[in-house]
Amino acid sequence: MSEPNILVLGVGNLVMGDDGAGVRVVQRLQSEYRMPGHVEIMDGGTLGLDILPRLDGVGRLLMVDAVETGHGPGTCVRLAGEEIPLVLENRISPHQMGIRDLLGVARLIGSLPQEIVLIGVQPGNIEMGTELTPDVEAKVDVMLSNTLKELQIWGVRPEPV
Repeated sequence: MSEPNILVLGVGNLVMGDDGAGVRVVQRLQSEYRMPGHVEIMDGGTLGLDILPRLDGVGRLLMVDAVETGHGPGTCVRLAGEEIPLVLENRISPHQMGIRDLLGVARLIGSLPQEIVLIGVQPGNIEMGTELTPDVEAKVDVMLSNTLKELQIWGVRPEPV
């Protein structure tokens, strides 16, 4: 039996401070690791519903994003399944409305991946600017490590470049 297709999706806005944390993690994955053929790494930025065609045939979706959790800046979280739409209700950025819509439409048309996990971080600042706050910058390595751990749970062994 073949492995389910996996999409690792970094979402966020690189010019809105900590909102770009997920994209930065995915950019590091792309530049520092080689993935097996059934794993796609995608910088989804703020695309929202434009990502829908990429979900076709995906069995597992791993999203990396800055999310409002009510915890202190830099707090890392792992959410799965039904926990994800709940955290997206507290949107910090316009792209999260798009991600919530993306998951809703994917469910309606039968393209929702069987397994969805979100690796997230609580932002400290989402004002205009390209720099991460120190609290979030300090957690980019943790988010990368958590993303790699999740892939390993799914049987993926990324090779360092």
